[in-house]
Amino acid sequence: MTAHASLLETNDPALYDLNARAAGPSGALPLTDDMLRSAPSGDLFGWTQNVGMGLPADQLGRKEFLILSTHGGLRGENGEPIALGYHSGHWEVGLLVKAAAEEFTRLGFTPFAGAVTDPCDGRSQGTTGMYDSLPYRNDSALVLRRLMRSHPTRSGILGVATCDKGLPAMMMALAAMHRLPTVLVPGGVMLAGLPGTEDTGKVQTIGARFANGEITLEQAAEAGCHSCASPGGGCQFLGTAATSQVVGEALGMSLPHSALAPSGQPIWLDMARRSARALGVLTHRGITTNQILTEAAFRNAITVHAAFGGSTNLLLHIPAIAFYAGVPRPKIDDWIRINRQVPRLVDALPNGPMGYPTIMTFLAGGVPEVMLHLRAMNLLELDCLTASGMRLGEVLDWWQTSDRRKRLRDRLAEKEGINPDDVIMSPERAREKGLTATVTFPRGNLAPEGSVIKSTSIDRSVVDADNVYRKTGPAKVFLTERSAIAALKGTGPVKVVPGDVLVLCCRGPLGSGMEETYQVTSALKHLPWGKHVAVITDARFSGVSTGACIGHVSPEALAGGPIGKLRDGDLIHIEVDRERLAGSIDLVGDATGNHGPEWGTAELARRSPRPDLAPDVDLPADTRLWAILQNASGGVWGGCVYDPDAIAAKLLANPPAN
Repeated sequence: MTAHASLLETNDPALYDLNARAAGPSGALPLTDDMLRSAPSGDLFGWTQNVGMGLPADQLGRKEFLILSTHGGLRGENGEPIALGYHSGHWEVGLLVKAAAEEFTRLGFTPFAGAVTDPCDGRSQGTTGMYDSLPYRNDSALVLRRLMRSHPTRSGILGVATCDKGLPAMMMALAAMHRLPTVLVPGGVMLAGLPGTEDTGKVQTIGARFANGEITLEQAAEAGCHSCASPGGGCQFLGTAATSQVVGEALGMSLPHSALAPSGQPIWLDMARRSARALGVLTHRGITTNQILTEAAFRNAITVHAAFGGSTNLLLHIPAIAFYAGVPRPKIDDWIRINRQVPRLVDALPNGPMGYPTIMTFLAGGVPEVMLHLRAMNLLELDCLTASGMRLGEVLDWWQTSDRRKRLRDRLAEKEGINPDDVIMSPERAREKGLTATVTFPRGNLAPEGSVIKSTSIDRSVVDADNVYRKTGPAKVFLTERSAIAALKGTGPVKVVPGDVLVLCCRGPLGSGMEETYQVTSALKHLPWGKHVAVITDARFSGVSTGACIGHVSPEALAGGPIGKLRDGDLIHIEVDRERLAGSIDLVGDATGNHGPEWGTAELARRSPRPDLAPDVDLPADTRLWAILQNASGGVWGGCVYDPDAIAAKLLANPPAN
C-alpha cells in the first residue's frame, strides 16, 4: 500500500472541512402566472440553473445568445499551458469566445457557451489518426447541431472556429439553422515567422529532407522549434483552414474582412466583439441564415475560392455546407465553369510565386479586396446579404473608401516592405506575374467520374510553353502511405525516382477514410527532383499541397475504380491544360510500349482488380460506417454528407435479410 498511498488519499485534514448543504442563490425568479401555466418545464428549470450558475435573478428574461466554439486546451491567466490543445488553431479561440460573451453582456443580452473541439490534420499526418479526420467533420457537425437545438431559448448562434475540420463542421452546423440568425467568427491565422524561419507547411517535411540529405539533424531541430510564430491561429499558408475562413466570409457568414485575422492581436479580438454586435442586429432585423446562404452566395464563394487559389478540400466542404443550407449542391461542372472564368489574384503560400504568409493577405485587404477586383470583372452577385446586415455591393462600397483598408495596406507597405498589390493583384498584374487559374478536373480512363488537381501550383519549370503539363511515365503502385513514404525516403524495397508516376490507391473513403496524403506531396515539393514525379490517388491532399498531384480519383479503388487495376510498370499519360482547365489521366501502355488511351480503356475493361486491394487493417469500424453512409449520399463529389433520403431509399430498396 505504501507505493499507492498518495493515490488513495491526501494527508490534509482541511479536505474534510466540507459542506453538505448551502442556501442557494438569493432573490426570486421573475415568474408570472402565465409562465407557470404554459411555459415548458425546461424553460423554467433553465432559469433555475441560470441563477444557480451565478446569473442575477433580475437579468433573467433577457435575449439569450449561444456561442459554440472549437476551443481546445486549458490556458492559465497569462496564457501559459495547463493542458495543451490538439493544435495552435484552437488554443486561443477561447479568447474570442470571452470577448464576444462580454460584448453580449454589455449589450444587455445573456450569453451561453459550449465547445466541440477539433483534431489537427498536421498532427495526424502519417498516422492512423488521419483515418478519423474527414469522418470527424460529419460527427462534429452533428454534435454542434444537436447542441444548437438543445438550447431552445437562444435567439441566435455565434460559431467560433478555425481549422481544417472544425471550421467546415461549424459552417455545416450553422447552415442547418435555417430560421435562426447566425454569425461565423473565424479563429484567425498564426503570425508569420521572422525572415528565414520555415512556415508550418514546409516544416512538416523535415523528415523527408533529412532522409534525403537535404538538411542536417541540427537544422531540422532548429526549424521544428521556431516554425509556430505565435501560440494560436491556423497555419500560415492558404491551406484548408485559411481557405475555409475565406469561404465563410465569401458566403456572407462572417463580417467583412474577418477571415485571416492575426490570432491574439487587438484587431482579432475586436472582430469577435463586432460579430456579437452583428448577431444582435440580425436578430433585431429578423435576418436569418437562409436569407444569407442562397445559391448566389455559394456561387460567390466558389468564385472567391478560385481567385484565392484555395485548397481543393473545399470541393468536399462547400457542397456539404450547401446541403445543410438546403440549396442545391454545386457539381463538378459548376466548379469547372467558374474556375474557367475567374483568374487567380492572390500570391500566398503555398502557391507563389513569392508565397506570402496569410497574415500578409489580411493586411493587403483580404476577402473584400479580392472582391473589389471580382466586382470590376462583373463576376460577383452583389445583392447577397451578409452577416453585417448589408448587401455585398454595399459592403464593397464601404471597403473601397474605408479607413481600415487604407491603414492596413499602408501598414503592410511601410512595416513589412511589401507592396499590397503584389499580394492581391489586379487581373492584369496577375497575368504579368504568371498566375494561372486554380483547379482542373481531369477525367480519362483512370478517372471516369473525375479527379482534381490544383493546377496553379504545378512547378512552372515542368510545364510546356503552351502552359500545358504533359507527362508519360511508369506507374509505381502503393496501397499504403507508409510504403509510398518509404519509397520516397529510399528506405523501402521500392524506390521512387524522377520520371515515375506514384500511384496511391485504397486510400479513398472506403480504404482509409479518405486520408490526407501531405507526407507524400510535401516531400516531393521539397526534394530537388520531386517536381519530376507525379502523384495519382483516390485520397485527398492537404490544402498546402503543391505539384503535379491528382487526387479524389473516382471511383475509388475499393468501389471498383480503374485505379485499383494498375500494376507497376504501366505507362500513364497525364495532361493538364492550365489555361483551358482541361485534363486527362489515362493508362496508355505497359512494358511492351505506349499503345494510346484507347488501348488503355480496353485493357482496363479486361483486367480484374488487383488481388491485394483491401481496406486498411487499422480502419476503425465507425469510419467504415461513415464511408458507407456518405457513399450512399452522393460520395466525394456530393460533399461526403449523410443524406437521410438517399440512404433510406437505398435501404428500403435493398432491405437486409432476416
